[in-house]
Amino acid sequence: MDDQRARAGGDVVLTRIGQAVMLHRGGDREEARNRLARLWAEIGPDGDPFHRCTLAHYLADTQDDPADELDWDLTALETARQAKAARAAGRDGERQAPSGRSVPAVAALLPSLHLSLAADYAAMDRPGEARAELDRARRTAAPLADDEYGRGVRQAIERLGARIAGSGEDGGGGEADGRGGAGAGDTGDTGGPRGAGGTDDAGGGGGQSP
Repeated sequence: MDDQRARAGGDVVLTRIGQAVMLHRGGDREEARNRLARLWAEIGPDGDPFHRCTLAHYLADTQDDPADELDWDLTALETARQAKAARAAGRDGERQAPSGRSVPAVAALLPSLHLSLAADYAAMDRPGEARAELDRARRTAAPLADDEYGRGVRQAIERLGARIAGSGEDGGGGEADGRGGAGAGDTGDTGGPRGAGGTDDAGGGGGQSP
């Protein structure tokens, strides 16, 4: 995720996301949630796809209700899909595509987005959907470089997979901690909840439109 780190250095939006993430990791979940929500409203539906995807990804982790967390994770995935579709349409002259840098950055988040959804479903005792998202996370993680981000995502996928398998053998669900970091502030961090890991291509559903 070196490209994400470079973007964060001169990107005010990513800097603000990173500041909110630091607040959350410091224990102030409510203030982090409020800051991210204000930034989401400022950016609006036509904002940079990478910003919107990253924001939704981290907003999910600040939610108190698991259903709200799932909605935001679905929103992050839907934003990533829209970015890919818009770029494809732009190539055909049908509509304006996102910036050239945004789409690759969003694509790099896909394994983390799917991993986060897998963790959501596992925590909600929906193992079938959790396994499906975990499979998507594995597929989309395959092209990632063998760097800190790529290794972190792959390790988190395997950890969550082991937890889901263990829960199935025990016959119970339980809470799964396979959250995935995407890039903000320390952009590209996969470790630590959101932090243990998780993102795209198929799967996931609609998503809320806050």
